Amino acid sequence: MALLREKYSDFGPTLAAEKLSERHNIRVSVETLRKWMTADGLWVPHSRCKPRVYQPRYRRDCLGELVQIDGSHHDWFEGRASKCCLLVYMDDATGRLMHLRFCETESAFDYMLATREYLDKHGKPVAFYSDKHAVFRVSQAETRRTGTTQFGRVLHDLNIDLICANSSQAKGRVERANQTLQDRLIKEMRLENITGIEEANAWLETFIQDFNRRFAKAPQYPKNLHRPVDESQSELDDIFA
Repeated sequence: MALLREKYSDFGPTLAAEKLSERHNIRVSVETLRKWMTADGLWVPHSRCKPRVYQPRYRRDCLGELVQIDGSHHDWFEGRASKCCLLVYMDDATGRLMHLRFCETESAFDYMLATREYLDKHGKPVAFYSDKHAVFRVSQAETRRTGTTQFGRVLHDLNIDLICANSSQAKGRVERANQTLQDRLIKEMRLENITGIEEANAWLETFIQDFNRRFAKAPQYPKNLHRPVDESQSELDDIFA
């Protein structure tokens, strides 16, 4: 407990148990650690938290059928670097982190870079699910005009649907993933002494693999609905211009 108070006072029981085992060869079950941390005031049980108001939407059936995307602004490096944004791509059917990218702002340019990296890794999903950020939707209520953004044009050219949620609760899975990342990812980068965006982006794939091994679920059906990218590199350069 002295070690927890010194190094892991803001860690949850699951992550704390992992780090005690990995870094200090101390093996304590998560439930035992949860009881100790609760008694010591380091952890507040979920039963004391407010109940959910919104019923979760049913998951899609297949990997790649719907990929939720969102930008999370936060002090990711805890003062070791400037505040920035993490772009998160999460599969709806499995809860898998498909892609992460740190950037200075949540801009169309950064979403295009991250989406092209996504296509190189996984292929084309059936649809992306986002909020109504200006990157995804042009909406002028005073003129009742709705147009297509540059990012929307890119997805149209690639035959990928874009669905804009009406509320943050509607894309609750990626919102909850952001909360988990703001806890777990920050602490992992602290332990790895990562101090900037470039260094973090080079390391993120290691975190993604470990995160998915621990938390991803099997889809309802095993078919992967990602489609191959048939466009040539020059065609992709034009599309993403």
